[in-house]
Amino acid sequence: MNESMNDTSIPKPLAGVKVLDLSRVLAGPWCGQLLADMGADVIKVERPGSGDDTRHWGPPWLPGTRESAYYLSANRGKRSVTVDMAKPEGQQLIKQLVAQSDVLLENFKVDGLAKYGLDYLSLKTENPRLIYCSITGFGQQSPYSHRAGYDFMIQAMGGIMSLTGQSDDTPGGGPMKTGVATADIFTGLYAANAILAALFQRERSNSGTHIDMALMDVQVGVLANQALNYLTSHQVPQRLGNAHPNIVPYQAFATADGHMILAVGNDDQFQRCCTVLELSALPHDPRFVSNGARVANREHLIPTLQAAFLRHDTAHWLAALEAVGVPSGPINTLDRVFDDPHVKARQLKQTLPHPQAGQVNLVSNPIRFNDIALNADIPPPGLGQHTHQILEEMLQLDAQQIAILKQQGII
Repeated sequence: MNESMNDTSIPKPLAGVKVLDLSRVLAGPWCGQLLADMGADVIKVERPGSGDDTRHWGPPWLPGTRESAYYLSANRGKRSVTVDMAKPEGQQLIKQLVAQSDVLLENFKVDGLAKYGLDYLSLKTENPRLIYCSITGFGQQSPYSHRAGYDFMIQAMGGIMSLTGQSDDTPGGGPMKTGVATADIFTGLYAANAILAALFQRERSNSGTHIDMALMDVQVGVLANQALNYLTSHQVPQRLGNAHPNIVPYQAFATADGHMILAVGNDDQFQRCCTVLELSALPHDPRFVSNGARVANREHLIPTLQAAFLRHDTAHWLAALEAVGVPSGPINTLDRVFDDPHVKARQLKQTLPHPQAGQVNLVSNPIRFNDIALNADIPPPGLGQHTHQILEEMLQLDAQQIAILKQQGII
């Protein structure tokens, strides 16, 4: 293993930052995991007895445990404390933790924490420097603020499903969600960015802020070029399967033994691609001489390219296109992804020791500082694993006080 990629002796950028993570499922925990990877001390506050919903979203389970793979994907680097916030004593414990925290992360329904006195307006009096990040489906102020927000629903409402999948007139056509919960994940990434900006701002203002993140806002925000295609032309983009709305040829093609993708980004690459395919006349055809022309005439171009790709297997075409600098690639299943030389060389599979399972395999944080991967070095915590440690360390409670809280069902 390349030690320079995993050196934990160098202080991480968020070392010393304390995050109280009251979120669960994916968007909030994804944000918290990213902050933990960058060095923050992230304390995951969970319900006694059950904890984060995703702990139970299995199979598959980590062998020797009842921890689901889903939960493991978003909770590396955190410490878990169980507190019943429905009880006044539990609320008081959380407020005491807030007083020592820099960031609070939550994804309850709008006003859901107000009844516990754990909303931003209540807590900023306890800690004026607190950065309070709320993640909801539709934000703090919206006609839909009262609605729960789930990734699948947000993908539908936010437009991405209208752009994903084959067209209606194609066998198997229809709207399709993405293969992972991208609205949740993007929201977690945006939330982490917002928190970092708020921490930077606090250095100058000495005051905290309330960050309002909505899954719906994020989903609309990441429509990117497709949003601008509509806003510029006022024409509603349609589903194109694996094809690209603005670049041709840029899609999947069948080969003699499977499928591959071709990603031609400019006219020079198109000429080289056609040489490899033994279709040298195509780049001189007025219908295909430029990307704009190819977009307008894709229905004439793509069948010709497809017929050529069927002549040889995927490996042949990938080698030939790579030799002339035309972007192409295989469509890998996940076993092939984690066996890929790039993935191995970049150590994108991380293995950490685990107290019950012996070890746990995780996906590495892709961010690197000076060739050092920003990965937390502790595994996703067991439910309440650090409750005693945190109450002793941060609140100076002794063993007898902790035992009473446990007997009362508060922790």
